[in-house]
Amino acid sequence: MKTQLRRDAIVRAARSWIGTPYHHQASCKGVGADCLGLVRGVWRDCFGSDVETPATYSRDWAEASGIETMLIGARRYLVEINPSQCAAGDVLIFRLRAGYVAKHAALVATRGTMIHAMEGGPVSEVALSPWWRRRIAAAFQFPHLRSGE
Repeated sequence: MKTQLRRDAIVRAARSWIGTPYHHQASCKGVGADCLGLVRGVWRDCFGSDVETPATYSRDWAEASGIETMLIGARRYLVEINPSQCAAGDVLIFRLRAGYVAKHAALVATRGTMIHAMEGGPVSEVALSPWWRRRIAAAFQFPHLRSGE
C-alpha cells in the first residue's frame, strides 16, 4: 500500500527544517541544505528514503547547461498542477530571471508563505510575495496526496 500524505504533514516536515543553515548540495536537517536538498529532505521525511541522489552540480549549473534539469526532475517524481491551484504542501519551482532556466524550489506553507533555502541564510518561512509569484515556473504536488487534504 502506498503512503497517503496529508498536506499538514508535508508542511510540518518542511517547518522542521527551519533554521538549517544553507549549504550548497546538502540535504541534512539541522546541518545544511540548499533548495533542492530541502525538498529532498521533506520527501525523505514523508516517504522514508530519497527517490534518487542527484549528480554533483555547480552553483551555476543552470546557466552552464541551459537544460531545465530541475523541472525535468520534478516532473519525474511529483504531480504537476496549475500554479494558480497550489496549496499548502505543494512544491514551487522558480525562474529567478526571465528567459533563464528554472533553478530554485520552495514548499508552500500557507496561502501567503513558503519555506525555502537560499544562499546567505538558513531555511526560512517567508512571504510568498508578488516578487516570488511572478517568478513561478511550475507547481507540483507530492504523489499519493490524500484527496480533500
